[in-house]
Amino acid sequence: MNWDQIKGQWSQLKGEVQAQWGKLTDDEVIQAGGDREKLAGIIQERYGVAKEEARDQIDKWAKKH
Repeated sequence: MNWDQIKGQWSQLKGEVQAQWGKLTDDEVIQAGGDREKLAGIIQERYGVAKEEARDQIDKWAKKH
C-alpha cells in the first residue's frame, strides 16, 4: 500500500497503528493524519529512536498493509 492509500484510509488504519506502536495516544495518531513524516517524528519522540529507525519501522508496517 502506498502512502496516498494509507492517508486515504487513515481512519480505518488508526487502530492498527496503535496496535503496532502502543505508546502512541489517540491524539498523536490523529495528529499524524496518515503523513509518514509526522508519524515518524511522533514515533521518534515517543520511543526515543532515530528518525531513520522510525521511518524503517513505518515502512515495514506499511508493507504489511
